[in-house]
Amino acid sequence: MSFHGMWAELLPVGRSFASGGYRRFAWTGADAECRAWFREQAESRGLAYEADRNGNQWAWLGDPAAGDAVVTGSHLDSVPDGGAFDGPLGVVSSFAALDELRARGARFTKPLAVVNFGDEEGARFGLACVGSRLTAGHLTVEQAHRLTDADGVTLPKAMEAAGYDPEAIGPDPERLARIGAFVELHVEQGRALDLTGDAVGVAGAIWPHGRWRFDFRGEANHAGTTRLVDRHDPMLSYAETVLAARREAALAGAVATFGKIAVEPNGVNAIPSLVRGWLDSRAADQPTLDTVVTGIEKAAREYAAAHGVDLDVVRESFTPVVEFDHALRDELARILGTGGGDGRDREIRVPVLGTGAGHDAGILSGSIPTAMLFVRNPTGVSHSPAEFAAEDDCVAGVRALADVLEGLACT
Repeated sequence: MSFHGMWAELLPVGRSFASGGYRRFAWTGADAECRAWFREQAESRGLAYEADRNGNQWAWLGDPAAGDAVVTGSHLDSVPDGGAFDGPLGVVSSFAALDELRARGARFTKPLAVVNFGDEEGARFGLACVGSRLTAGHLTVEQAHRLTDADGVTLPKAMEAAGYDPEAIGPDPERLARIGAFVELHVEQGRALDLTGDAVGVAGAIWPHGRWRFDFRGEANHAGTTRLVDRHDPMLSYAETVLAARREAALAGAVATFGKIAVEPNGVNAIPSLVRGWLDSRAADQPTLDTVVTGIEKAAREYAAAHGVDLDVVRESFTPVVEFDHALRDELARILGTGGGDGRDREIRVPVLGTGAGHDAGILSGSIPTAMLFVRNPTGVSHSPAEFAAEDDCVAGVRALADVLEGLACT
């Protein structure tokens, strides 16, 4: 099946008619449809299919036990009302690249696999890259078993309901030891390629990033009878902190976002007793990120004190800077810059990009050599229905991935 045929099959799965975005959350019906689609693609190509102990799906060409395998792929789940390209473009392009290599008559000297990592977005259980984190040992079994969704359903219960054994999850060093390289293709989450005029780029590094929870605790009271001067309103401190986050990020050339909030008692006519906001901040380097978050917390404490509000700040997650394997990154740039391994006479200028978004390739980078390719996104928008990649650019991404895989896994 062609890239376009695969894309058309996946397009309606988990799509919201109201928003036009996708709700492919881990271990739900939409996720099961995506998993069934992956298995069908694997088996229709004569690939050996398996789901590992952590629910990640694999499609193998060659003997998985032979070692030094070249793996490509991404994920199929989404954020709430996310776009069509984040994740699925990498999986569809991987199957399409394999088809391209077979059409070229490529001779594989290493095992090749396409992978769909489970629960990459973390939309349901609040933690990104669960499948790859478990595999790499970055998430313990105990921590995973404590993950709970908004309805109180635990990860083990969700996996069990979907037909997977939650007692089997855990680190998988034997599998990782058989992988010589992992290359993930992804739609760019930004406009760097659009600004340079390039269809495809190579990832250089993932910015350090983290999530912090700010709990502003004040005093609930009647919105209509409590004088302004008598209030201990945590919403004011929170609102001022949101503005401080924008200011600190702009000064440092970083990004900072309060994108999630919970309010108690959450009544129109009630002054809140608690405002809980989640900060996401990212920067090109660790010192800059530290400066931004420290500045935001300092401002938040000053605002809280001014309004008679208590403040607790908890770092819920953090990922340091990820430098992709330099040798593999440079090899990708060399392959693409010399026209790939198919004998076509062309030269391509290959930009190397930093990114503020996390990926499975970043999680695995401490265990195996990893690299990434980005496909141009002219809107610069991601995690939204407006996310987009033009048809010609998607095809260019498939060809670039095929060139890379040929250079890494074929004679």
